[in-house]
Amino acid sequence: MDHHTAHNEHHGHDHGHGHAHGHEQGHAHDEPEEVHLKEEQDHFRKVVATFASYRVHSHGINKRKKESYAALPEEHKAYIPYYMDRLARIDQAISDNYTFIKAIVADHQIFVEQEEQEVSHLKIKANKERPAVSEFDMDKVRSTLKQFVRDWSEKGKHEREAAYSPILEELERFYGDVPVEERGKLRVLVPGAGLGRLAYDICKKGFSCQGNEFSFYMLLAANFILNRTTETEQFEIYPFVHSQSNAIKEEHILQKVLIPDVLPSGLPSTCDFSMVAGDFLEVYGSESDNIGNWDCIVTCFFIDTAKNMIQYLKTIHGVLKKGGVWINLGPLLYHFENTPGEMSIELTLEEVKELATKIGFNIQRESMMESAYTANVNCMLRYTYNCAFFSAIKE
Repeated sequence: MDHHTAHNEHHGHDHGHGHAHGHEQGHAHDEPEEVHLKEEQDHFRKVVATFASYRVHSHGINKRKKESYAALPEEHKAYIPYYMDRLARIDQAISDNYTFIKAIVADHQIFVEQEEQEVSHLKIKANKERPAVSEFDMDKVRSTLKQFVRDWSEKGKHEREAAYSPILEELERFYGDVPVEERGKLRVLVPGAGLGRLAYDICKKGFSCQGNEFSFYMLLAANFILNRTTETEQFEIYPFVHSQSNAIKEEHILQKVLIPDVLPSGLPSTCDFSMVAGDFLEVYGSESDNIGNWDCIVTCFFIDTAKNMIQYLKTIHGVLKKGGVWINLGPLLYHFENTPGEMSIELTLEEVKELATKIGFNIQRESMMESAYTANVNCMLRYTYNCAFFSAIKE
């Protein structure tokens, strides 16, 4: 889940041990159920269609690069004779990515068009058979590939250590006295769980943990990695082939990433691990059966997905038991700040902490920590977030 484009869909939930699937697409509460269901089906179809279009779309972009090279004067081509060979290797990497993407959506019957039909039928049947796929939609797929690096590869370890380790250490600080075999009684909620690695790591420490996610791109990918992998480094992907900007060496563009680095199984039998699909506010809001039900809530690169921070913090406060713990790490890159037609209330970090205190939290510890998000460590451009880290007790 790319932090910039992660949270743009909504609703519904499903419970199960290590499972991730469900519904999305927000709806008005007075909307007929059949209308809501059709919206969800259409949205799901759009997501699967985007995954299905990955190869054709990506090869199309690479074709434009080949045309740019072809347009060079012959004497200029002679200076960079290797360029077409690199584009051919990128084409192969795209095809390899597509093999992996097909495996992700293999369970879903909507993925009906065969390989050979894809090119010939996509344009002709786009309006009737397949929803149109935009560059924005395709960016979700590319972001999902990078999210696999962050959550489930050895190459993503440095990011996990920066973002997840402080949270896991804080859990130990609060619950270190509880023996691992008894921690299953403690329930931890992780909204915005993405591909589920943080929730999985929390379970590995013995806690019962539920991840919540409402991007269908993330949910399909999480379901695959959590439930369909049988060995470590089972799959290879090439997540950085979609841009040649800011590359230092060719091998950095074409670097292969093996996933998963650990097999997502072998959790303590005393803990319960689940993934729930849906909008955080709808699933865990004031009318849900989650009120006062959780010992701890962990938000990692999540609270800035809020349109209304007050509602987010009240919901976080509401789901916790008295004396429950909220652990947060992340920036304040407000996702809806510049989205036309969407409300967005942007508070400073000081105002967020002040608001948390007014709502009923006692902030225990706080610091600032640097962390990247799905960054290519070999790139000439890297965003580093100066993240707020704090823990708070529900008074």
